[in-house]
Amino acid sequence: MSRSIGLAHVIRHEDGTATGVWGVYTLKSAFQPIFTFKEGKLSIVAFEGLIRPFRNGEPETPAVFFSGCPPVDRLHIEGLTRTMHLLNAGICLPEEMSVFINFDPSVFTDRSVSDAAMRDMRLVLHEAKIDPRRVVCEVTEQKTISQEALYEFVAALRASGFRIAVDDYGADESDITRIQELKPDIVKFDAVWIGQLMESGAGFALLTAMVKSFEEQGIHTVFEGIEENWQLELAEKSGASMVQGFVLARPEIASPSLRNMGGISEMQATLEQAEEAEAARPARATGRAAKVFGRRPLR
Repeated sequence: MSRSIGLAHVIRHEDGTATGVWGVYTLKSAFQPIFTFKEGKLSIVAFEGLIRPFRNGEPETPAVFFSGCPPVDRLHIEGLTRTMHLLNAGICLPEEMSVFINFDPSVFTDRSVSDAAMRDMRLVLHEAKIDPRRVVCEVTEQKTISQEALYEFVAALRASGFRIAVDDYGADESDITRIQELKPDIVKFDAVWIGQLMESGAGFALLTAMVKSFEEQGIHTVFEGIEENWQLELAEKSGASMVQGFVLARPEIASPSLRNMGGISEMQATLEQAEEAEAARPARATGRAAKVFGRRPLR
């Protein structure tokens, strides 16, 4: 089998982790945990793979890196970042944890692109020793030139055991038709949109109704971008299945320490400290009482 473009640009290190090389950039994987509410506790159930670019050893923002990539390179970079995340997940994450991987639908222009991406996925999963059932494929909100090619690719992913998520629901390019056509297992709500809805009673009621509607269809929901404890409290009250955000844990550069739960223990300790600090903080100067989530034990 021919070597994939993603694997051709990957460097494996002594600890088993993988970094990517693209032009003057070194690309690293970072993993941010995703939590679920269960019996009054927060438990880590998954991690999302995120790219962290470095230039001359100094970190750059992903936005700077991607904005400087010519459109012709986007497909190859898409394959490279996906390859890195899967290889690192196989080395760094506990085997019982799911891993969310982003897919940019704008690169799926025809059937040949989808078929090549599927072949690469199988090759990388074999090398990483990851069961496809652990992988959640996040379709981001960007538009695609060929909806048909995207739908066929998603159908092929599902047939191979992958789960499907639609990312950034509520963002400008979101389309309920995509939800209806893709029939995802998971919908991730856009962080900015969530924050706006949580600011009013009517908005929170709408948010809760949407969560209930999705859950009744068997579609789990993720609130991302949760940055304050009062938002975490409202996320739980809304019935959201999962939550993700800086108030819980920041992304960590891929390291084998995550596999033995050492890195996760540090994240849990940080969360407990943050919640204790929030509980001791006086009400906000805006006049709105601080909504304190309170300490939540983590498993």
